[in-house]
Amino acid sequence: MDWILIVAMVALLGFMFWSSRRRAQRVKAEQEAKARAMVPGVKVLLQGGLYGTLVSYDADDLSRAARVELAPGVEVEVHSQGILRVVDEEEGTVTEDEFPETEHAEAEQAEYDADVVDGEISSRSDDQRTESGDKPQA
Repeated sequence: MDWILIVAMVALLGFMFWSSRRRAQRVKAEQEAKARAMVPGVKVLLQGGLYGTLVSYDADDLSRAARVELAPGVEVEVHSQGILRVVDEEEGTVTEDEFPETEHAEAEQAEYDADVVDGEISSRSDDQRTESGDKPQA
């Protein structure tokens, strides 16, 4: 019985070692891909949520500051690790084909607008209160 417990412990330790090495390899590959993508002129997202255009970046010496242009003529120096990622220009853009308007949604909006004009409701929160049985507050 004791040998089964020892085998289970060795198997668990082996799995943990294998898993951590695999994760480290994946992180290293992601960092290398990020370094390859960091060329002047790309749009980047900073850790603080600001978007800018990369002006200069030294992938070999990460202790040097990177320069990012936030607006025309406004450049800031940030720590190289302060750059979260390179932003794809098309990311987050919704085209008309991806966001189809339905007749049902248009009819609901028209009904809502009519109720607001008539004074029956003054906001969506009032609309939700009337559905639950409460009276809207003026």
